[in-house]
Amino acid sequence: MDKSVIKFSHCNKDIYCFFVPEECPECGVSFSGRRLEDAPISIPNPFSNGHKAPCSFLVAPSEHTFLRDFNGESDLHTGITDTKALLHPGVVYNYTKTGVQKDTLGWEKCISVPLVQPDMYSLIDQWDQYLEKFSSAQTWDPQCQRFDEEKHNCYNYTLAFINCVLATQDKRALSKDEFTQNFVVPRIKRASKYRMLCEEISRNYFYIVDSPPKEPEDGNSERSF
Repeated sequence: MDKSVIKFSHCNKDIYCFFVPEECPECGVSFSGRRLEDAPISIPNPFSNGHKAPCSFLVAPSEHTFLRDFNGESDLHTGITDTKALLHPGVVYNYTKTGVQKDTLGWEKCISVPLVQPDMYSLIDQWDQYLEKFSSAQTWDPQCQRFDEEKHNCYNYTLAFINCVLATQDKRALSKDEFTQNFVVPRIKRASKYRMLCEEISRNYFYIVDSPPKEPEDGNSERSF
């Protein structure tokens, strides 16, 4: 997961690997003195260190086992970062059965959704106050309201905070389905594909598929908040 995945095309195949070989693993042609169909490109790693992602929504496997994470079988945990990630390590606020936790470790590999534009100085200045006040509410006190895996959980906590911030900006609230489909699902799909690529390359050195017909890229596949 820490290695860079590289993609290049040859003999109508897309070839994924951790390094460009001296010859094509599909047809055996040497690359010495030859040009590839397309220059090798680095596939962006969809995972980031949440403690370095200020004012963000985070998604991570609840058990922190990245060999089987983001595969549809693992429980996922969500959190919100403060602004201290600008100085590192940032604090990740997350809701559990024991109430709101403030983690400075444990979110080093996760999916991050930035929630604030860099030029929103007024909101950034107040972000930590909003987060602390929101997290101190009785709603998230386990003695007042118990954690419930279906109705009162970490996702409800993070989305409720996001909607509180939107309200301060005179913006409409987001439904759970809307936020999930527009901002979370595309990133989880990309993370799952990246994990699969890493596992295949680790086992077989290469992952080879037919090159699809070239089409215009869809810039709406993953939205920024």
